[in-house]
Amino acid sequence: MSRAARRPGRGALYALSVILLASASLRVGTSVGHALAASEEAGAAAMPVNCPVPPAALVEALSLREQRLAVREAAIAEKAAAIALAEDVTTRRLAELAAAEDSLRATLTLADGAAERDLAQLTEVYQAMKPKEAAAIFAGMDPQFAAGFLGRMQPQTAAAILAGMPPDTAYAMSVLIAGRNANVPRQ
Repeated sequence: MSRAARRPGRGALYALSVILLASASLRVGTSVGHALAASEEAGAAAMPVNCPVPPAALVEALSLREQRLAVREAAIAEKAAAIALAEDVTTRRLAELAAAEDSLRATLTLADGAAERDLAQLTEVYQAMKPKEAAAIFAGMDPQFAAGFLGRMQPQTAAAILAGMPPDTAYAMSVLIAGRNANVPRQ
């Protein structure tokens, strides 16, 4: 025998329960959709229960804050522009300073060369003089100045000039000549 024959009415009961369950699920499904839509609309329109600030005040506070931030951003942008300008001016001035330093160095080189030529020429003049006449001139000079010339002269000429000077002046100039390079580091 078949199963349906053994239990009469069971197939109809089963079909009826399936139809009722389908109907219930359709009703629940549509009701849930409507409930969700209604809660979203209510949530967007309603203020939270624990919010102490009304929405209008919150919007106003946020707009004030946004305005303050815009002002601060503008101030920062102005400062950045001022810093960039200062850096540009500093860079140009450093370049001008480097050019002036190079020009000064060239001028000093020319002046040093000219001074060296003058000293060399004056040394030759004193070497060409008679030792007795040169000794009289050197005795009247500042000892350091005279020692500088004597140190540049040929040893024979310098010795003849020193011999013509008073002994204490000749000694002082000899000490200055000997001590000129005393502080130079030795290897």
